[in-house]
Amino acid sequence: MKTITFIGNGNMALSIAKGLKDSYKIEVVGRTLEKLDKFENELGVKIEKELIDGFNVDGKTVIFCVKPANVEEVATRINGRARVVYSVLAGTTVYKIKHNLNPFAVVRAMPNLAASVGMSMTTLTGDEEFKTEAEELLGAIGTTLWLGSEKELDIATALAGSGPAYLTLIAEALADGAVKQGMKRADAMATMRGLFGGFGKLIQDVHPALLKDAVMSPGGTTAAGYGALEDGNVRAACINAVERAYKRAAELS
Repeated sequence: MKTITFIGNGNMALSIAKGLKDSYKIEVVGRTLEKLDKFENELGVKIEKELIDGFNVDGKTVIFCVKPANVEEVATRINGRARVVYSVLAGTTVYKIKHNLNPFAVVRAMPNLAASVGMSMTTLTGDEEFKTEAEELLGAIGTTLWLGSEKELDIATALAGSGPAYLTLIAEALADGAVKQGMKRADAMATMRGLFGGFGKLIQDVHPALLKDAVMSPGGTTAAGYGALEDGNVRAACINAVERAYKRAAELS
């Protein structure tokens, strides 16, 4: 079984590892054994645990999951030259990874937290010779899309990478709306979850506008609710959220 080495043991590393643990041997590099033990317990399988100081990456396939601000510092604490680094760091360019870590190749990947249930939307870009491997590796945690530039990946970061946070706000707000009208909280949450589960399947094959038109009958309940969303500038707020997140990714890079 091929080994995948994670440098970093945060939430994103754990989400990706959950998606890969059945197909790959997992090695995790971190700052303390206590945090590595916690990672192993949450992952639910045995892992190879290594401390970062002096760790040798020669010939390894690395998934780089540290904080963007820590790239330079982490680079001084590891040795060797990885065969490829898959970086999930927002706003961190291929050039910066190559300049600091000196691997043979770099692929930037932007998964989201749905990786833990095998449903991530992961965008990729970087060294073309690793395109097929990248799609296979990250395909184990969901859907992949190879993009032609780092700018496009930064935009995708603002959409799919940050998107789960946006959708949690919508989900919570809709459930709150049902509670306000008199539904029990548990029933509102169950109804909201059912809504998102079914919608996630429908949106794969049908354009959003067509789904909306199929639900919205003249003078009906959906038209009334939809009008309230337009009154609240929800469409503009979503567009602005992607714009601000993209600009932040660009600033980081």
